[in-house]
Amino acid sequence: MELDERKTKILNVIIKNYLETGEPVGSRTISKDPELSLSSATIRNEMSDLEEMGYIVQPHTSAGRIPTDKGYRFYVDNMVVKQDREIKEVKDMMIERTDKLEALLMQAVKTLADNTNYTTMISAPALSGSKIKFIQLSSVDMSHVLAVIVLDGNRVKNEMITVGEPVDSEDLMKLNFMLNASLNGLSVEQINLATIAQLKEQAGIHSGVVSDVLDIVAEAIHEDDDLKVYTSGKTNIFKYPELSNGERASELLNTLEEKEGLASLITDSLESETGLQIYIGDETPVASLKDCSVVTATYDFGDNVKGMIGIVGPKRMDYENVVDNLNTVRSKLDEVFRKE
Repeated sequence: MELDERKTKILNVIIKNYLETGEPVGSRTISKDPELSLSSATIRNEMSDLEEMGYIVQPHTSAGRIPTDKGYRFYVDNMVVKQDREIKEVKDMMIERTDKLEALLMQAVKTLADNTNYTTMISAPALSGSKIKFIQLSSVDMSHVLAVIVLDGNRVKNEMITVGEPVDSEDLMKLNFMLNASLNGLSVEQINLATIAQLKEQAGIHSGVVSDVLDIVAEAIHEDDDLKVYTSGKTNIFKYPELSNGERASELLNTLEEKEGLASLITDSLESETGLQIYIGDETPVASLKDCSVVTATYDFGDNVKGMIGIVGPKRMDYENVVDNLNTVRSKLDEVFRKE
């Protein structure tokens, strides 16, 4: 007899409850699970079948059930298959969406430059306050475990962890459950010392794996610090005598080409509560843009995914036209993205 969907759900509930409490799981506990709408009598019948099939066992009379090795094996194998499938779907989707998004951003920044005759820039969307979606640890060999971390926004980070002590399938399953139960939905800032200490204590001889996983999470989030910026219309600055002076123009072009110097402008814009900022002369946080006016707007794709659109020109720029174009482009970006 193979496990049907109902038996599989009941087995999963038994295992998850047993891993969490260490106590045998009864039909009343299972009936409270929100994913099941079954009577206690039906659940007891299904549990009897599961026991007969060798997936659970009743440790003593009138007690609930606990998983057998066969039950653990079924749970782990299905959990790994399901998460492998989810990770592949996430990766495929993100590769396709990244390619489309890059083309979209490059088109948007070029359109702005053409419509305004100024220099334009746009930053790729970045996540603020990234949170952990789920974690999967999979055994590779006696000395290595593959850690797959999925953050909100469906960003995936893979890393091979070298383990000092071999991690058997049961320990690996417990580590997966423990890490996900404790860390899912948390940002790095919310993972405090008490949480880390508790996880390491629960992990025992495998506490090093917990440390490595947290390092991978921090590294994945840190990668957002390297923001991509697309620019267009850089030579438009030569249309304005006050900006086309050789040394001044060279400094401006260098800032726009190197792009690292724009980080403070992007950060300042993304942190703005108004979503629209107008910097005139010395008000800009970028020293090389002190002779310019810079207008920025924030586009927001939801789920903390934001980016900045900016226009650089002389102080005598057509502010009304610039603001209108920025608002139009960010509205179109939002509209196109949400159709994907």
